[in-house]
Amino acid sequence: MSILRLQDVVKDYQSDGQPVRALAGVSLDVAGGDLIALVGRSGCGKSTLLHLAGAMDFPTSGEVEIDGTATSGLDDAGLTALRRAKVGFVFQSFQLLHTLSVVENVELPLLLAGRGHVRRRALARLEAVEIAELAGRLPHQLSGGQMQRVAIARALAHDPRLLLADEPTGNLDTATGALILDLLVRINRDRGTTMILATHSAEAAAIAHRVVRMKDGRIQQDERQLHNDSVETGARQA
Repeated sequence: MSILRLQDVVKDYQSDGQPVRALAGVSLDVAGGDLIALVGRSGCGKSTLLHLAGAMDFPTSGEVEIDGTATSGLDDAGLTALRRAKVGFVFQSFQLLHTLSVVENVELPLLLAGRGHVRRRALARLEAVEIAELAGRLPHQLSGGQMQRVAIARALAHDPRLLLADEPTGNLDTATGALILDLLVRINRDRGTTMILATHSAEAAAIAHRVVRMKDGRIQQDERQLHNDSVETGARQA
């Protein structure tokens, strides 16, 4: 069954009073457990597609369904509830709250969703990304790779079926980026979490099951790769 389906999706924006078409009739079907890389130049529509896939915005026309629920039939409260139940998002710039500790950052989406056993769940997610020992630190005390691990733990805190990552290695050096990619591969493999990565990185595209190439708001090519090897580098901490 599809965890995500986009059908003939168009998305228009206004820029300086002029219409801009960010997506021009995109259709995409994502099966549960898939790992997809969206690739293409800046402005091709990758981030817009992620925002629609994550129920952060409505399409101008066409249909977006997340786990069988059409986003166009929801109000703002319904979209928020859908995101909190089904979707996790990892940002290039981490977007951690710098006045909260590592564990408190991971606890926040659980608190917003009204989940119980918040501290236990948050610590379990930090353990899964191998930084539980840093739970009490503040974000400014972490390396870039460690901050991205916290961001991934936060995105997974509520056990979403779909994880969306916008340039997850964009602010990291090559070695640290390889460790983060290896972590994403293991999460996809071991937890069955469906993932879509928007990326410029050939290394990130190489870990995907499918590579979807975009240009000018359209899908140019959608190809399944023959293998999904880990990018394990031997080191365990970024």
